[in-house]
Amino acid sequence: MREAVPVRTWQATLAQLAEPLSVPVQAPAQALPGRGGIGLKFQPRLAGDLAGVREYMRYYPWTCLDQQTSQAVALEDESRWQGITASLPAYLDRDGLAKYWPDLREGSDTLTAYMLAIANEAGYEIPEASRKRMLEGLKGFVDGRVVRDSALDTADLAVRKLAAMEALSRYPDTIVQAGWLDSFTLTPNLWPTSAVIDWAGILARSPQLPEQAERLREARGILRARLNFAGTVMGFSTERSDAWWWLMTGGDVNANRMILSTLEGGDWPAADLGRLMRGSLARQQKGHWNTTVANAWGVLATRRFSEKLESQPVNGNSQASLGEQRASQDWGKDPDGGSKLLAWPAGQQTLKLEHQGQGRPWVTISSLAALPLKEPFSAGYRITREISPIEQREAGVWHRGDVQRVRLTVDAQTDMGWVALLDPIPAGATILGTGLGGDSSILTGGEKRQGWVWPAYEERAYDSFRAYYRFVPKGQFTVEYTLRLNNEGTFNLPAARVEAMYAPELFGEMPLAVVDVRP
Repeated sequence: MREAVPVRTWQATLAQLAEPLSVPVQAPAQALPGRGGIGLKFQPRLAGDLAGVREYMRYYPWTCLDQQTSQAVALEDESRWQGITASLPAYLDRDGLAKYWPDLREGSDTLTAYMLAIANEAGYEIPEASRKRMLEGLKGFVDGRVVRDSALDTADLAVRKLAAMEALSRYPDTIVQAGWLDSFTLTPNLWPTSAVIDWAGILARSPQLPEQAERLREARGILRARLNFAGTVMGFSTERSDAWWWLMTGGDVNANRMILSTLEGGDWPAADLGRLMRGSLARQQKGHWNTTVANAWGVLATRRFSEKLESQPVNGNSQASLGEQRASQDWGKDPDGGSKLLAWPAGQQTLKLEHQGQGRPWVTISSLAALPLKEPFSAGYRITREISPIEQREAGVWHRGDVQRVRLTVDAQTDMGWVALLDPIPAGATILGTGLGGDSSILTGGEKRQGWVWPAYEERAYDSFRAYYRFVPKGQFTVEYTLRLNNEGTFNLPAARVEAMYAPELFGEMPLAVVDVRP
């Protein structure tokens, strides 16, 4: 049996113990006494070794030039890279732009910009002759001397030119010209996030451009405004419109490039950088990001992040105190970190954390409490529930044997991987659609699904309906199921809940009314 009022994560925050930390804490006003507390999760590093990424990239089967490039960078395999650059002349067209396969007639400005940018970020060399041809090809594209049509019938020329200029800005033998900006309108608020990241990179490396400092502040402000801070993670508010896949970019690429951009800017607090790193890692499915390009940028972002914030190995002890309570993380005994729980204090007290030793470990501080729910609660998700009769012998009254349709609507405030939805049912009731004997396909025939989500798995259990989603984008989705009431009685139900499984502080709950079933 499930608890009617279980212990939940209500809030959480991420911090790096570079110096002593003090956090005021107090149990929620209506929390049940003696349950929950302050959860502490200690980690030496946020990203780990990205084993899933490396396995995915090692066995990736396709061999066009962008995939070969991404594999070499993600696997940090310089011998692969040298093989690519040795054959690169065969991939360059008459204008110096790189082709996806050698036998194509024309190269791509997008592919050329990607190769130049990621080679520079990874610290890999492109032979001088090939590099000069590629740079000249991109200059010609930005100038308008080299013309390439878009892969889609869409107005993306400004976005493609920004990507080309960002790649050019990385090399000292090219200088971004102010005249290049005259060929399109500077409206960064209207651009996809990938273009704003490119624009910020161009400005950061091109102090000669007019109004450079002011425009750079504006670009970074736009990027900050598009980030959704929620608990320990971040996402983009413009996710749906950022999926410019034909230009080799999208949400996962943007998240990893955003980390590199903020590290280059150098003015973000460590905790915010940590939340951005965790937000990017939370986007992974099956241990890797969704495209080879995203994985290549992700490996570089993780490496830069670790070099800046996790360069020293963690040893010694991390200590926590809350009133008379003490907890210690011994890194010599548990080098991979661990979890601790401190009981709620009487009234408000200060949680104190410090690290004694080398390195700067991370700690996730969580508020855990059993809190009776009296009205819907939203912390990143909002859930609503509607019931309609399918078979009901008396209008407005439920009897044993009646069948009802349950409609659950979820509003997600940010994109998130691995989201679970749970809706409790009265004891003895049966969720139809399992395929068991006595089940009715006619009664379940009208069930509807709406929104850009697909369940990875559904459970029609004896106590609840549960659905698990690999990825839920920002926005609304709806799911329905059909329920037969088999037992008479009065049933008190736990709350319906939707939760990000790997960021449980992002959730929504809705209290359910008492269900009265008559004979």
